[in-house]
Amino acid sequence: MNKTATATLDQKYLWHPFTQMRDWRKSTPIVLDRGKGSQLWDEQGREYIDANSSIWTNLHGHSHPKINRAIRNQLDKVAHVSALGLANAPAAKLGERLVRLVKPRTRFPKTEPRLAKVFFSDDGSTSTEVAIKLSYEFARRTGRSRKPRFLSVDGAYHGDTVGAVSAGHINLFHKAYSGLMFKTDKVLSPHCYRCPFNKAKPERADARNYRKCNMECIDKVEQTFEQRKKRGGNYAAFLVEPAMQGPAGMIAQPKGWLSKVGAIARANGTQIIADEVMTGLGRASDRMFASHSEKIQPDYLCIAKGLTGGYLPMAATLTTQDVFNAFLGEYQEFKTFFHGHSFTGNPLGAAAGLASLELLNSKSGAKQRKNLAARLKKYSEQLWTHEKIGDIRQSGCVLAVELVRNWKTREPFELAEQAGIRVCNAMAKRGVLTRPIGNVIVIMPPFCTTKVQVEKTISALSNSIAETL
Repeated sequence: MNKTATATLDQKYLWHPFTQMRDWRKSTPIVLDRGKGSQLWDEQGREYIDANSSIWTNLHGHSHPKINRAIRNQLDKVAHVSALGLANAPAAKLGERLVRLVKPRTRFPKTEPRLAKVFFSDDGSTSTEVAIKLSYEFARRTGRSRKPRFLSVDGAYHGDTVGAVSAGHINLFHKAYSGLMFKTDKVLSPHCYRCPFNKAKPERADARNYRKCNMECIDKVEQTFEQRKKRGGNYAAFLVEPAMQGPAGMIAQPKGWLSKVGAIARANGTQIIADEVMTGLGRASDRMFASHSEKIQPDYLCIAKGLTGGYLPMAATLTTQDVFNAFLGEYQEFKTFFHGHSFTGNPLGAAAGLASLELLNSKSGAKQRKNLAARLKKYSEQLWTHEKIGDIRQSGCVLAVELVRNWKTREPFELAEQAGIRVCNAMAKRGVLTRPIGNVIVIMPPFCTTKVQVEKTISALSNSIAETL
């Protein structure tokens, strides 16, 4: 592959996230130039399927006419309005739409709160950062705790700002910054494929379906809360990625886990922060939000990535009237929430978000999601013939394929072997773009992806595993 002028400039001046730049400088980067639907083209005219939705953000496909039109129309009015003392129509309308969207469509337990307020920010990290700060101060102001502490799941990833990193538990990403972070506790991840309590021998099926355990992972959560209570306090909040833990390796939760641990948190007077940055907006569930599939309505709902359809950086943290009220007071009392962003409630992002929500709520949008989930399930069945595949797990429109050295022993590849990276590089040569998480290949295309494109994506993955491993 010939190196373009853009690739040369990139390698000379840019520093990429989560990328070993020594390896990057040795390679010839793919320089993407344009897109339409689930298709992308590079500067040299080669065509690709976007099988990871531009790092899990693009819901409806590239260059969608409805979202493009919404952004252009707003651009003719005003591109930026400060939220510090000023308001704009797109942001106000998007806030109202989001509050309506998160209202459960079926009856939930009476213990579940009602979300009523929206705080806009920039991305997934900042949406969880907002939730952590709000929960911390709410616990102090309501007398729940003088020194609020947080609980999250082993392998959790909630972003890269300091608060979000503190709530994360992936050593590869977080250990280097331990000196900057505040202490948080963790509970066992419900990873059925690698659960220490699962006595089932490996089968050619999703481990959640053949596991032999007594859901000891839930017992561990209850024990953690009891230990906290013995030390004289409750947790301010429990942070969770509903349905599927993303950067931990697309760990799909067994049915019932979230509802049970949510009930434990409620019984202990602990708020729930649902990080739906990746899983929300129809991505990882048959509901609009994965937490709703288990009849959990969090105290803080964090969304980003697909909020604007993947077009502009924008995030939102939704919370309750009670939390909002804790920050009300006279000016001189300084009860204000002292946190903000220069692009909070940006009208361009909000306009894109409004268009995206219209697409999500349409009958055609619901049909696209249902069809994509069914096709991913159907075509991925053929992958079980590969001895180097240990587990295939799916949640909604997200498919994860875990590569192993030996499926009968679940022995993983060493990270230094770059098994996932090598497979994804081979897929790119076949015209399919995605990015691995260690040994896990992620397939998460836009909702508009066709039957033919899904079939080609799975075929490229199958052939790349055969060629590479």
